[in-house]
Amino acid sequence: MRLVLLTVLTLIAFAANSVLGRMAIGSGDAPLIDPASYSAVRLASGAVMLAVLVALTASGQHRSPRLRSGSWVSAFALFVYAVAFSYAYVALDTGIGALILFACVQASMIGWSLKEGDRPSLLEWLGLATAFGAFVWLVSPGLSAPDPLAASAMALSGAAWGVYSLRGRGLADPLKATADNFMRSVAFLLPLGLVVVIAQLPVQATPRGLMLAAVSGAVTSGLGYALWYQVLRQIGATQGAILQLIVPVMAAAGGTLFVGESWSLRLVVSSLLILGGVGAAILAKQRRV
Repeated sequence: MRLVLLTVLTLIAFAANSVLGRMAIGSGDAPLIDPASYSAVRLASGAVMLAVLVALTASGQHRSPRLRSGSWVSAFALFVYAVAFSYAYVALDTGIGALILFACVQASMIGWSLKEGDRPSLLEWLGLATAFGAFVWLVSPGLSAPDPLAASAMALSGAAWGVYSLRGRGLADPLKATADNFMRSVAFLLPLGLVVVIAQLPVQATPRGLMLAAVSGAVTSGLGYALWYQVLRQIGATQGAILQLIVPVMAAAGGTLFVGESWSLRLVVSSLLILGGVGAAILAKQRRV
């Protein structure tokens, strides 16, 4: 029961990231906070929470977190993920954004496996082809198609998170590495601020917007990732990947409950095809391996 509870909590946290982002940034003509400020608060609050967790779980001379387990490349991938994620939710509905994010994360990881010489079976190819075709249909022009720039930003976010995940495989202490990477990512906020000033992008932040960003960083990102690493040690990477298929559906439900968004037929059908195709490919690969 403890494992089930932790698993449910982590999946809720991942879905809540999309809901919180949409609530704060995508509030029509009067957003609660601008994307750059949301990203900055999210990364900074996540870094603080993870540093506290590392300090509490460490012992003796290793109690103070140091920048040793992470890397600047991983930190930059984390930074790109967070910023692109924020700008995407200016114009994307919660469920569509989560679906594009998830699809591109999986695509980047599968693409890397192919580059490394992995040879999928026929059933894997069929599942991947189904998912890819549904994804193309989802983002193709039409009355219910998502904003193309926002969809591209979320695709970039998913690819960056895929890179971050690939670089984090096999780490001896993933919690420590994640804390280090979050702390390193804060350094990239300075050039982001310069871009905002030079480009004269709008900057605004209400107390509620700042609170949502802090909750996203400290709770649903910081604590969420810490819990996920504990869960993965017990369920394994394959089961973890399958469980994450639920996240876009939960995010879409959250968008309906908290943001008042509706489910289009296009979103429902493409979700079933994308998640079903990826799930079939993951299961087929597990049997092959």
